[in-house]
Formats: sequence, C-alpha cells, structure tokens
Amino acid sequence: MVNQAIVILDIFGTAVFAISGVLVASKRRMDLFGALVLATVTAIGGGTIRDMALGLTPVFWVDQGIYLWVIVITSLASIALLNNFPTPPKWMLPVADAIGMAVFVAIGANKTLLVDSSMIVAVMMGVVTACGGGMIRDVLANQVPLVLQREIYATACIAGGIVWAIAVQLGFNLTLVTGLCVFTALIIRLVAIRYHLSLPRLGTTRMGE
Repeated sequence: MVNQAIVILDIFGTAVFAISGVLVASKRRMDLFGALVLATVTAIGGGTIRDMALGLTPVFWVDQGIYLWVIVITSLASIALLNNFPTPPKWMLPVADAIGMAVFVAIGANKTLLVDSSMIVAVMMGVVTACGGGMIRDVLANQVPLVLQREIYATACIAGGIVWAIAVQLGFNLTLVTGLCVFTALIIRLVAIRYHLSLPRLGTTRMGE
C-alpha cells in the first residue's frame, strides 16, 4: 500500500513537472517538439541523474515506460489547452513547478532507502531529483536556472529533505514521512513565491580588492 502510494505520487510529480516544461516552452515560443523536449527533461532529468548517482541502472523510466506515456499525454493535453488559452496566469508556472519540486524531494529521498545510504545522501538525492530536471530545462530555454537565482528554491528542497531525514530517524511510517517532506518543501516555496522572499545576494568586489 505504501509503495503504491509512492508510485502514484511519483507519477503525479512527473505530470506536474511535464506541465511546467510545456509552460516554459510556451513562454519561449517553442514549437511542439521543443515543448516535448522541455517537458521530458524537466520530468525525468533529475530522477535520471539520481538513479545514475545511486547506481540504480537501468534508470527508472527505461524499465517503466509509463513515465514516458505520462509525459507525452500530459504535454499534449497542456499544449491543447494553451492553444485555447495562449496566455496562462502568471502564477501557474511557479505554482506547478513548486508542486513538482516538493513531490520529487520526497521521491528522491525515498529512493535512497533502496541502497541503504546515509541521511545526508538522502537529502542530497532529494535536492537533485527536485532541481536537476528544472536546471536542464532552464539551460535549454536559454535562461538562468531558477535554482541559481535569489529565489528560495533549493533551500525549500533542503528543508523538506531534513524533515524527511528527521522523521525517518524517529521511526515514522513512510507515508507520514513522505507527507511531511512534501508539505514542508511546498509550504516554504509557496510562501516564498507569495511574499517574494529570497536569500541575500553575495556582495561584489572590484578585481584586486
């Protein structure tokens, strides 16, 4: 039952991240192929890096083709909607991205349980899973990756991962652990979006000083 819930959550996160990829493609006025490429790398890019880092090969979407079908179907449905509503609300992309991010933090951390890694590795894999695909998407879209900007993004992932690690150490069941992780990361990210919160910017100095 727990494993089934995690799989459903993983597929949901894949669909949401695919939507965020299509929204970025729409913003950059890409064609159908470009939208599918961005949707795919956003949805499975971080998970691919995670599985390769953990030695879990072949990576998840090679063994389970349902992820690719979810991406294709979700992308085409999103593109069809955008044709009728070419200017989506400004909040749609950051909120969709926040939901996918929060879900993937938990999925990435949970995946480390398969290889019996340390808690710090679990937190890192959660961040990689949540941020990796979005970074590739933004680079392909010729824009600075969201995670490298001042916005609170990776910080929300780390906070969610830390909550996950603490809950695991306290012996909570995996469903509750996952829920706490997703809730923490999502709330922090949404609050940051709503109130335009950001981390302090590093000071600049002149060369030679």
